[in-house]
Amino acid sequence: MFEKLFKKYKRIIFFDTETTGFEPEKVDQIIELAAVSIDADGTMQEMDEFIHLFRMPELPKKIIELTGILDLTLASNGIDEYDALKKFVDLMQSGGETLLVAHNAQFDLQFLAYSIYRNREQGKGWMLVLNDCDYLDTLTVYKDRRKYPHKLESAIVEYHLTGKVQNSHRAIDDCKALMEVAKAMDEERDDLDRYVNLFGFNPKYGPEKNQLKKVTYVPQDLWNCPPAKPTYETISGRN
Repeated sequence: MFEKLFKKYKRIIFFDTETTGFEPEKVDQIIELAAVSIDADGTMQEMDEFIHLFRMPELPKKIIELTGILDLTLASNGIDEYDALKKFVDLMQSGGETLLVAHNAQFDLQFLAYSIYRNREQGKGWMLVLNDCDYLDTLTVYKDRRKYPHKLESAIVEYHLTGKVQNSHRAIDDCKALMEVAKAMDEERDDLDRYVNLFGFNPKYGPEKNQLKKVTYVPQDLWNCPPAKPTYETISGRN
């Protein structure tokens, strides 16, 4: 499993965020942060945390419908953003030994970066840890291999994983589903390593305005792109 990737990395972290929207630089925030970490020796760790609302008074109706997360859920079970980030950072290691994997990684990494920046006084060095990691976007891989739609849900069906994983719009379930999709991709074609720090974008809309420094952004074929104007679901990779 991931033999070529583990030749370079000591751990691979599959992660996902649920958010209040798709504008982390303005009013939106992470409301659930989850991750599944696999070390080269097979050791696995998981985390899944709700985060209190602090940038808006209540969740947008669209987010409640999409995720099933309620204001009461965050009030009763949520923790501070700093505490959730600390748990995530503790999974990572500096020195370029960690590969972070997400479906539409640009979306999740942007939210992580803004969250870490907000907590820079308490979380000294966290941004360096995040920047030390490499990134793999399974959405970019999937666009090269299959036609639209490119949701994680679509990949679960295409790789015959429907009875094996849950696609519940909850971050921890999506992390586990993502790990199985990535395994299937690795078995299908032994080239995931060439997608590290390589993110595709829809040429009709251009590359992201807030680009990650170590990432190379490349246009992907129009036949792989959605025909409609981008929505929250297409921008965030939500299912």
